[in-house]
Amino acid sequence: MTEKRHLRGRRYSRSDIRILEYLVELSVKHGINTAEFFNAIVFAWSNGKAICRELTVKFRVKKKDCAVFLITKDYAVLAQLPIPENILKEANPLDGFDYVSERVRNASMRKERKALDNHHIPIKDLEAGMKKINLRARVIELSKPKQVVTRFNNYAIVTNATLSDETSTIKLPLWNGQINMLSIDDQVQIENANVGVFQGKKQLRIGRNSKLKVIGSRSLKNQ
Repeated sequence: MTEKRHLRGRRYSRSDIRILEYLVELSVKHGINTAEFFNAIVFAWSNGKAICRELTVKFRVKKKDCAVFLITKDYAVLAQLPIPENILKEANPLDGFDYVSERVRNASMRKERKALDNHHIPIKDLEAGMKKINLRARVIELSKPKQVVTRFNNYAIVTNATLSDETSTIKLPLWNGQINMLSIDDQVQIENANVGVFQGKKQLRIGRNSKLKVIGSRSLKNQ
């Protein structure tokens, strides 16, 4: 006898739950709302095919009390799986699997952090002309903001943050609204920065596609 499990008032077999969990994983990984994804599957069940964002869902064949679906992205097969017809007749059975969504998001965040950790460059290894640099460092000094004339003949306010890691230091110019983003002793993470030269010295430069984020602060810990 197949064991049943309760989920928010509904009873599912273990195999049903595995299918539902997998569908939630697919929707979260591809940035699709679970209700939208499930509605696309039901539409494909009735009409043979459905497009859901970047995914294509096709109803392949009926097997006993199940419908078999093929899910692809750019002609690459992501999954082919049977879904019981009693589930297909429900109103979004994917609702209630928040723990799966959280698990997938946490796994994605861990993967991103690991990728960043593997690509952080020590300050001592930075060379002029380098692009798309990722690094982590501590703010050890902030110069007094001053008004300057840019190369476009506009006025701007600039300050230099001195960043330090265990290997060396480097200046990071902060312009206008960026100036209040950092404080001394902030631990910062910078992504997609470039390395330039100003007055004969290397400096880090952040642009429109760069990311600057405070990931820790000694001053906050001491409060």
